[in-house]
Amino acid sequence: MSPPLPLTEKHRPKNFTEIKGQAIAIQEAITFFKTFPMKKALILNGPVGVGKTCIAIALAKEFNLELFELNASDLRNRSKLDEILKPATAQKSLFKKGKLILMDEADGITTSDRGGLPELVALIEKTKHPIIITANDIWQRKFNLLRRKCHLVTLKELKQETISEILNNILRKEGIAINPKTINIIIENSKGDMRAALNDLETVLSLGEEIFIEELSEREKQETIFNALKQVFQEQTNEKTISAYNNINLDLNEILLWIEENIPLEYQGQALAKAYDSLSKADLFKGRIYRQQYWRFLVYQNFFLSAGISAATKLKYKKFTQYKRPSRILKIWLSNQKNAKKKSITIKYAKLTHMSKKKANKESFLFPLIINQRAQDKLDLNEKEKEWLEDKREGMIESNELERFKN
Repeated sequence: MSPPLPLTEKHRPKNFTEIKGQAIAIQEAITFFKTFPMKKALILNGPVGVGKTCIAIALAKEFNLELFELNASDLRNRSKLDEILKPATAQKSLFKKGKLILMDEADGITTSDRGGLPELVALIEKTKHPIIITANDIWQRKFNLLRRKCHLVTLKELKQETISEILNNILRKEGIAINPKTINIIIENSKGDMRAALNDLETVLSLGEEIFIEELSEREKQETIFNALKQVFQEQTNEKTISAYNNINLDLNEILLWIEENIPLEYQGQALAKAYDSLSKADLFKGRIYRQQYWRFLVYQNFFLSAGISAATKLKYKKFTQYKRPSRILKIWLSNQKNAKKKSITIKYAKLTHMSKKKANKESFLFPLIINQRAQDKLDLNEKEKEWLEDKREGMIESNELERFKN
């Protein structure tokens, strides 16, 4: 017996009349199809859970079209594109009147010369079938050429009344009644995202209203870094800006990395320069805190990371921005992983040879030469530490350093 479908799939709209709150976008999609190939591709842009994919699927059903679905992972390189997308854009549908190609979640497409965006743009020019592209943020610079090749429609967050109507219809179909207050909590928490509302409703139906409200209360206490970034970057600077990070379970040093990674997504020109100036001052106070142990400087570090960054521009634009995780964190972690093996060998070496860790560390560049198999056994090295030594030894051989030391 197959498991029951989640509510998001079970109650996915099957036609245009079942899609609520997006009448303009639906009409734009119909016009695009009827006037094809005046424009060969349509971009449905907007936040998650507002019905972008549903509109494409409903369009295929309304006009009896074969739907060919893709996502960003299918566009990683040219060979993949030639294998999957190119035939789809050229071949006719076998059993239906026509064909509709859906390119879902375009935000993940790369700009690689081996595929990705350049190839997608080229295929749009050659396609014999309409293409619908969905994206959460099509205003990134890398999409400039793609936007010019497509008709663009932006979908807005769903209104609370619309989400309420959809949820109550689903409850009637399921034959289930829950407290109206719980419904209101789900609606407010969804922030215009129908998918999030359905997932919360699923939680209520499976775990019960009390457990859901407890979980939600805990969730609200841990305000996400994404909401804090949105407040700092997109809302006017005021007395609340300084407390933007108060409910986040991250220290200011991690927040600094998040800010550093995402400043270019929100600011340009002079505002970008001012934001980086505030970031550098926050980093300056961070250094003073560690060197001098002046923890009261945390107040200033927080000020420059919140109000300082926010005040870099008075022109605020409320838009959807897909904030990125700090790439420096990954680089620091990888570097620490490499240094961890060297550090652990150094500690064991210092203990065995009765020397200080500082002196042992100075001699660490010699480890691949002096720590042979017998020494490895005496040091009780683990497999990862042995692999590190072997890698270093091979690297020295390749660079001829080993021969130089022998001579």
